[in-house]
Amino acid sequence: MDAKTCLQKLQYVGVLAFATADADGSPQVRNISAIHYEPDGIYFFTARGKDFCRDLLADGRVQILGYTKYKEMIRMSAKAIPVPKNEQKHWLDIIFKEQPYLANVYPGDTRDIGIVFVIKDGQIEYFNLNVHPIFRESYAFGGGRIIKKGYQITENCIGCGTCMKHCPQSCIEPGQPFKIKQENCLRCGSCFEHCPVLAVSRR
Repeated sequence: MDAKTCLQKLQYVGVLAFATADADGSPQVRNISAIHYEPDGIYFFTARGKDFCRDLLADGRVQILGYTKYKEMIRMSAKAIPVPKNEQKHWLDIIFKEQPYLANVYPGDTRDIGIVFVIKDGQIEYFNLNVHPIFRESYAFGGGRIIKKGYQITENCIGCGTCMKHCPQSCIEPGQPFKIKQENCLRCGSCFEHCPVLAVSRR
């Protein structure tokens, strides 16, 4: 698995959930399908008068979520920016060609109310619940960076094995200290809650 494959999987999903924060900081989620995929990022269309567009222009941060029929969750955390004005028509035409239903929503020149955004830098998290143990991994694309999440076992570990006993995915290995296999971790916090010496910390 890699970032490029994750983008391909998102394309197969088709309709993706885009989450932003509005001017009051409240979460907002929209389903978006007016998307064009490139190997290194995605382009998407919305109308300038929509709240979604205002959220993006004001802040740009967005999370995009897709869920496949194979129980794979793919989440992209990134910043969306408007495509330069001299490229807007080019990408608009491509998106309308690939998504014919848009001509019914914005017929003729009414499509000019639209704006195309691009995402080329960010982080993708891949999470597969259909295997045992589960599998997860993060990938950076463009100028994005990976933000570590989950839990780790510190040098305060006494080797009692309590964390192993309470791990639903059996992803903790003995050692000094014990070690969490991050690619199989649910990040449920069971090891954190059960450690008798508080040797588990958040990453």
